[in-house]
Amino acid sequence: MENKRINGNDLLALGYKENRALGIALKINSKRHGLKRDEMLQKFKEVLADPESFSEDAIFEPLAKALLFPEEKDTNIIPLKESTDAYAVYGEEHIEEGARKQMDVAMRLPVSVAGALMPDAHQGYGLPIGGVLATENAIIPYAVGVDIGCRMALSIFDMEDVALLEKHDWLKKIILQNTRFGAGNGFLKHERLDHEVLENPLFQEIPFISNLKDKAWTQLGSSGGGNHFVEFGSINFEQEDQELGIPAGKYLALLTHSGSRGLGATIAGHYTKLAKELCKLPYQAQHLAYLGMDTEAGQEYWNAMNLAGDYASACHEVIHEKVLKDLGVDRMAKIENHHNFAWKEQYKGKELMVHRKGATPAAEGVLGIIPGSMASDGFLVRGKGVESSINSASHGAGRQMSRTQAIKNLKKQDMLQMLNDQGVTLIGSNMDEAPMAYKDIHTVMAAQEDLVDIVANFSPKIVRMADDGSRED
Repeated sequence: MENKRINGNDLLALGYKENRALGIALKINSKRHGLKRDEMLQKFKEVLADPESFSEDAIFEPLAKALLFPEEKDTNIIPLKESTDAYAVYGEEHIEEGARKQMDVAMRLPVSVAGALMPDAHQGYGLPIGGVLATENAIIPYAVGVDIGCRMALSIFDMEDVALLEKHDWLKKIILQNTRFGAGNGFLKHERLDHEVLENPLFQEIPFISNLKDKAWTQLGSSGGGNHFVEFGSINFEQEDQELGIPAGKYLALLTHSGSRGLGATIAGHYTKLAKELCKLPYQAQHLAYLGMDTEAGQEYWNAMNLAGDYASACHEVIHEKVLKDLGVDRMAKIENHHNFAWKEQYKGKELMVHRKGATPAAEGVLGIIPGSMASDGFLVRGKGVESSINSASHGAGRQMSRTQAIKNLKKQDMLQMLNDQGVTLIGSNMDEAPMAYKDIHTVMAAQEDLVDIVANFSPKIVRMADDGSRED
């Protein structure tokens, strides 16, 4: 019991408020200072009762001062709106309370105009995963997320899906030869490929970004850890899609999911820190610190974010072109969409900054890809342009179990049996990405049938993911 982690709920039970002092207490606890759990809790109780007595304590002085001089008295703190503005929620019965609380806080930002919560939503940092937030003249780095411009890309080939059985080993070899996975992993100098994205002038114009160019070149065409994947599967068009020019039938397809790798993660960390320094918000909203679009910092982040998005797209392009060359067949169509991004969009006659953190653009007629899990269908969809969702839909099934919970509670044999039942070959991955850790994709799709039309179903069959436990999502 003594090693059990002290969390925010433990401190709230002692009488702490959800403010800056709570965060300082948790930071002190992370170092433990040789105290057992019960001893640390007792100290926290004593500091709360009489902070002045600890104002010169070597360990608890920062906490004591935060309690003696609360942020409510700090005139530099930007106040939140008194109440949460209304926002649309899809699939509410399947969304955890933590995600709702995060969205409630986001809607109290003085710059927030509109919001929506997608049916795959779950708790994240700042804005929940599956959260959509429209702001006026402000951009929020942590409402974009760490993996800037993370995206789905789908290539549909002029080859029947029977190849997944008849040429299984060949297709598996193609994936192994043309992909590389894991946080920090990339290509050696003699393996690197050039791409026009590396010639973006921002690599010279912004000193901070110029130092990242070699890392970007090293990782170009690779995929991250966590839930990122490259997979061959069968895509089923029950009827002809005239816009894409694809007849009814089942075809071989390649689906990839990854983002801007180390480039995006470093940009996110840098500008999130800057935003927190420039935009002082109450403790519960500190991860939603924003930058004004009329400021130099805001414009710099906007440009850096777009560069990271272009780079993420280039990574997918490299993978798909390599695979296309090895397959030696024609590509019938390629569809791509991204999340973890901010767009300038018109909403009710006003230009706003629309943040989609783990949400797919779904304006009228816009194509998107919504994956399930490694053992369940994904969907090629066409948006309906619903205003209450801010022209958005889910970006996947969404987690119903944290990574830690999945590793602790799920059994590998159960995952392998499920994959076998679905005829899925898995290369890499860990238990934190087991299909059972995700919500049922069909339930998620049912909750957003007003937001998108299903064009085709995609069934994964040969799946590659990182196998080193790394994460960049």
